[in-house]
Amino acid sequence: MKFLFDFMDKKIAPLFEKGGKFERLYPLFEAGDTFHRTPGDVTPSAPHVRDSIDQKRLMIFVIYALIPCILFGIWNAGDQFNMANGIEATLTANLVRGAAMVLPIIFVSYLVGGLWEVLFAIVRRHEINEGFLVTGMLFPLVLPPTIPLWQVAVGISFGIVIGKEIFGGVGYNILNPALTARAFLFFAYPAQISGDKVWVGSLNANPLVDKLLGTVTEGADVISQATPLAVAAATEKGASAIDALKAADFDLLNMTLGNIPGCIGSTSVIAIVLGMIFLIITGIASWRVMISGIIGCAAMGLLFNVLPVENAFAGLPFYYHIVMGGFLFGIVFMATDPVSCAATNTGKLIYGFLIGSLTVLIRVANPAYPEGAMLAILFMNVMAPLVDHFVVQSHIKKRTAYARALNNA
Repeated sequence: MKFLFDFMDKKIAPLFEKGGKFERLYPLFEAGDTFHRTPGDVTPSAPHVRDSIDQKRLMIFVIYALIPCILFGIWNAGDQFNMANGIEATLTANLVRGAAMVLPIIFVSYLVGGLWEVLFAIVRRHEINEGFLVTGMLFPLVLPPTIPLWQVAVGISFGIVIGKEIFGGVGYNILNPALTARAFLFFAYPAQISGDKVWVGSLNANPLVDKLLGTVTEGADVISQATPLAVAAATEKGASAIDALKAADFDLLNMTLGNIPGCIGSTSVIAIVLGMIFLIITGIASWRVMISGIIGCAAMGLLFNVLPVENAFAGLPFYYHIVMGGFLFGIVFMATDPVSCAATNTGKLIYGFLIGSLTVLIRVANPAYPEGAMLAILFMNVMAPLVDHFVVQSHIKKRTAYARALNNA
């Protein structure tokens, strides 16, 4: 291996460095080189901070945390498809069907988003940022498995270009790029990302897989399957949302396990919690945002339980709000984005608590947007600098008062 590395450093690297024949393509060379080995750049002067976790490894750890959600999402997409189409499928058949639905979405997200990342890196002459490893995976996981691939391409393009690069690239964006992409699709193409007809596929949608699994038939063109949030939002005033959910075969157990219709990676509480534990143990994501977000969601849910509000959502126990929809996935993987969330420790507690509270508030006050978590996180992305500002000002006032007290003493 040393021979190979020496050859790369002495013969190949100079071609891409300043003054080399392929200088403009240095971001591509640097991305490939640092993917296989630790970056060779070191800080020229003190102070030195020694840490085995660089940005690339940090992003890879987030991908590791997403693996349970990815695997479960693939299986669940296939399982929901087979159940809706009346097919008794094995585990293998569910995985094959789910992979045929989910993997193309992930591939398009990485391909199109990666092209934008490379283009901006070459034009601006900076290294390709590894943050896209996470953005390119998070975006598919918050989409329905039947989303048209061209919309995946349009959505990730909007998230990367408008949500990040237009602000100057990584470290300058005020909104989470993956969630920005989803919000764009939600408002631009609502028929393909919301409603009851987007969560499971129909037979003959993928003839190759149908033939492989022996399911070629005249299947229904459109299959309607509501999510728990949609069922609760459609509950009439005065009726019990819990009863409506039970009538639709949605109980607390299957909403926790995740074998229900929904976005690819956000249905299973167990898979999300596994990723959450990994992120907290490794110190990659802020536990303050996660825990305070869950507390905020529970607190607002309890508040609406005691307020005289004639709304089906208001009568739901707080733990239903936590396990329903994409709240838990959002608070663990989206709200903890180190660029767009609050930076101070106290600010993270406030930021997370407000996301949880706003999620329930949006669900109760505006059933037209029953998810709530997406809008709550994006709103608090914008407010995060303001939260940090007030926290810092509060610290300054306390220290000033303490200094004055010492001087007077």
